[in-house]
Amino acid sequence: MGLDLTLRMADWERLRVIPVEDRIQALDETMWPSDLDDAYHSMYGLADGWVWPPNQGAAWCAEYHFFSTTGSYRSHSKAGDAWADIRVLADASLRDAMDRFLNGLIWDKDPAEEPALTGGGGFFPPVTDRRRPHILLVCPPEAAHGKSRAWERAAPRLEELRGPFAAECEGWAGRPDTFEEFATLIREWGDVVTETARRGWGLLGVP
Repeated sequence: MGLDLTLRMADWERLRVIPVEDRIQALDETMWPSDLDDAYHSMYGLADGWVWPPNQGAAWCAEYHFFSTTGSYRSHSKAGDAWADIRVLADASLRDAMDRFLNGLIWDKDPAEEPALTGGGGFFPPVTDRRRPHILLVCPPEAAHGKSRAWERAAPRLEELRGPFAAECEGWAGRPDTFEEFATLIREWGDVVTETARRGWGLLGVP
């Protein structure tokens, strides 16, 4: 795909006071002010987990760097494709929980209705900068809360997907190499959604 994923959680109420067309830029400038020195970039640019703005008074958003990936969106896309393959073999109740959790994050139940392509229902503008061909995901606070609840149901049962993964994905190009790789990334998404929902914030992913 050639894309990276920049994933941020943010206070939607704080974003509402910013004009729609300026919201993504406001997140960029809050996280990485133009006057940052090289020491900050070297210290935080490669850090894993949640990275907060250098100005603690601006701590209304944060950026998440995945421990289990290099930053490429391809890893997330592969995990989403794996779920599309194995969901038909999952128990119905687990499938429902995982669908609710992953839909709109790394897998789309109905891609034609994917809100990220249109700025999340108007909360963000469609991205026209050629360096950012479209928004990768938009998860408003109410959706994050629902996904957190779904993850609570799915997390204890993730091991049930080992067999379906072996049957449908193992050894196939364009899928995670192992079930452990798949499960580790899914659990990281669970942590991200849980923390976002705990704060009552939303998620935005851009290339």
